[in-house]
Amino acid sequence: GYVGSSSIPAITLASRLVELAGDVHAVFFASGGAEANESAFKTARFYWKALGKPGKVKIIARQQGYHGVTLQAMSATGMAAYWKMFEPRVPGFVHIQTCYPYRFQGARPGETVGQAAARELEEAILREGPDTVAAFIAEPIHGGGGVIYPTDDYFPLVRQICTKHEVLFIADEVITGFCRTGRWFATGHWNVRPDIRAFAKGVTSGYLPLGGIMVTRAIKDAMDSVKPEDRWMHAYTYSGHPTCCAVALANIDIMERERLGENAAKMGARLHDGLRAAFGDHPHVGDIRGGKGLLAALELVEDRATKKNFPADRKVAPRLQAEMMKRGMVTRTRAVGGPHPAPGDTVYYAPPLVVTAAEVDRIVEITREAVRAVLGA
Repeated sequence: GYVGSSSIPAITLASRLVELAGDVHAVFFASGGAEANESAFKTARFYWKALGKPGKVKIIARQQGYHGVTLQAMSATGMAAYWKMFEPRVPGFVHIQTCYPYRFQGARPGETVGQAAARELEEAILREGPDTVAAFIAEPIHGGGGVIYPTDDYFPLVRQICTKHEVLFIADEVITGFCRTGRWFATGHWNVRPDIRAFAKGVTSGYLPLGGIMVTRAIKDAMDSVKPEDRWMHAYTYSGHPTCCAVALANIDIMERERLGENAAKMGARLHDGLRAAFGDHPHVGDIRGGKGLLAALELVEDRATKKNFPADRKVAPRLQAEMMKRGMVTRTRAVGGPHPAPGDTVYYAPPLVVTAAEVDRIVEITREAVRAVLGA
């Protein structure tokens, strides 16, 4: 709600989220993921101004990142297709390579991909000037950009670098939050604490629109420290809508009662194992991603040895999607983005958290049939 007002469902939900996350102190509600990330960017700028560092305004984001389609969120999104017809983008957004184990370019001898990608973050901070950088935003596991999993050393290094250079870490958990990866929040897989966490989607399981941000005590204290005339002038028409908050509370109750986080972890492992068994030796499957809950992907290539992508005019991903749809499976694909190191044709998997073992096995079988129909192998 607006300053000085709220509702019982919003207050109760905020308390519940603080308890579930275990690493935040306060919550602001929005209507969806783009609004959540807009709120995160504005909060980062507000925080540094409150601390007397008004020059810290830039946001570092990653290639293949997806953060929404409002103007700031689009500017943070690291996929040029979203920008073309809406240029110019908002100034102050800087993009670096993501931690993409299958396609990363430029790792030094002896470096893991995670170390190299984290080094690129630090180099970007130093290049731009730490006194100009407000925050770094990242999805723990990429969603729209290809369900790209980081190496396990990446986010702990990111956290260290952000702390070292006084840069806030914004975790965009719009997709990965609320049991999607087998945990309430995906940053928990690496024991990493963000300064700001954006959420949406899973908080209500999509039944009603709700999103928001969670912030640490340090950020909330800074927000509370300013003069009344400098207060956080930020709210949306439906911020903290009581009906949406009540639905979120009921949704979280169901998740806990039916132990959907445990099911996501168990069925996600089954899906990943099934895809590896079916496609581990396939000549046109370059990368099989998954293993943390119900988020997985197959990336297909023309030549596995060189990672050469299929020509765009073969329309491999759209044809696969159509074949899977014929067999009763609704999923998302991403068409080839260009020559290597651009992502290849990719099939995404994000089954419902209530998925059964039999349904997971059928997902794998439908994928096998679709690949055979499109690629003949």
